[in-house]
Amino acid sequence: MNEANTKRADWKSKAIREMTGYYMTSMYLAVFFGLFTWYRRLVLDEYQISYLHYGGSVIQALVLAKVIMVGRALRPGRRLKDHPLIVPTVYKAVVFSIFVGIFGILEATTIGLLHGKGIAGGFEELMSAGRYELLARCMVMFVAFIPFFAFDELERVLGEGKLGKLFFRRRSADESGLSTDETP
Repeated sequence: MNEANTKRADWKSKAIREMTGYYMTSMYLAVFFGLFTWYRRLVLDEYQISYLHYGGSVIQALVLAKVIMVGRALRPGRRLKDHPLIVPTVYKAVVFSIFVGIFGILEATTIGLLHGKGIAGGFEELMSAGRYELLARCMVMFVAFIPFFAFDELERVLGEGKLGKLFFRRRSADESGLSTDETP
């Protein structure tokens, strides 16, 4: 009976950890995509073009967060874990930027299907008008992924939960490494 309770507790803690990771990833991406949408809206407003795709940013963040979770399960860069942190960070940023590009292509083909253009129609529309937007999205996401995966790698090196404690808990002078007579 004790072993069954232990397995159930392990399963629950893993589920909570996965949902927390999904939530944090979704929030990071939603804020980032929301800001990018505001940027587009403000730039286009200069030319009197309305742009109101805010809901798309949230949906995109939720779907991309799931893509990232699936990608993390594949554990890209595990052979780079002994390298300086910049190496696995940049590697993961590149790999997941490619995932964003693939996701963008799948998104365009799905929209083509939904609008009755077929798979080829959606892909053709992406390649004719949206390829620069897709490239720009991948480049911007690459830059956004660098701090995202840098924190991920720091969490791996420091130990699970330690980075969160450093950021979100008050520390005494002893814990922070500063004595009371020193100034930060």
